[in-house]
Amino acid sequence: MAYRGMTTETVTIAGHNGEEIEAYYARPTGDGPFPGVVVIHHLPGWDEWTTEVVRKLAHHGYAAISPHLYSRTGLAPDAAGAAAFKGLQEGDPIKGQPDAQAIGDIEASARWLKSQRNSNGRVGCIGFCSGGRLAYLAASQVQSIDAAVDCWGGAVTPSARWGTSEAHPVAPIELTSQIHVPVLGIFGNDDQFPTPAEVDQIEEALKSAGKEYEFYRYDGAGHGFFAHDRPMSRPEQTKDAWQKVFAFYAKHLTAPVAAAVA
Repeated sequence: MAYRGMTTETVTIAGHNGEEIEAYYARPTGDGPFPGVVVIHHLPGWDEWTTEVVRKLAHHGYAAISPHLYSRTGLAPDAAGAAAFKGLQEGDPIKGQPDAQAIGDIEASARWLKSQRNSNGRVGCIGFCSGGRLAYLAASQVQSIDAAVDCWGGAVTPSARWGTSEAHPVAPIELTSQIHVPVLGIFGNDDQFPTPAEVDQIEEALKSAGKEYEFYRYDGAGHGFFAHDRPMSRPEQTKDAWQKVFAFYAKHLTAPVAAAVA
């Protein structure tokens, strides 16, 4: 078969509280219908690697969108990501956009995908690092998603490194009982955020709550091992993990809503 063509563009959508935010969108050519995926960027921001993930998903047959969660700063994407770390001293809690705002933007992105004429009515999400934390949170709080992938989400469990505040009032693990979609977890056993022990804690919470989930852990891989442009890149583990992601989405997203109900 020939490689699938795609269309990419930056769009403006109404995010949390109807506020306009930028989002990067890619979809396969053709009429569809296509399942959708919301790509939740990591703490460094809405960067080039994030757009590559969006295009990878489109290449595999998904309409994908990544909302720029730092849009409201008015800064360029790279500068906005750097601002999340500005002024932090060793041991300070990491900054990030308020959870309610991020969840509102993710919800809006999922609804936007479902509103497109080429949608099959199903939308998942995938998040990396802080975006993985938000993907786990979205699994319980975003009604418009049908499956969630958490890639090494730190601070799903209570964490001094993230902190508890008005912006981040609850650790996502405490909302596990409210999860309403299947969850896939991808983790490196050399990671320290989350640690293997924290991953065990998350898995036990899902198991105890009777939730549908799949967890995969990779030896020789640490935090952010999908990132091909960084020293932590682990190509062999990354290839296998992406296969797990696409198998998970094929199971939960590819059937049109009407067919799935029938």
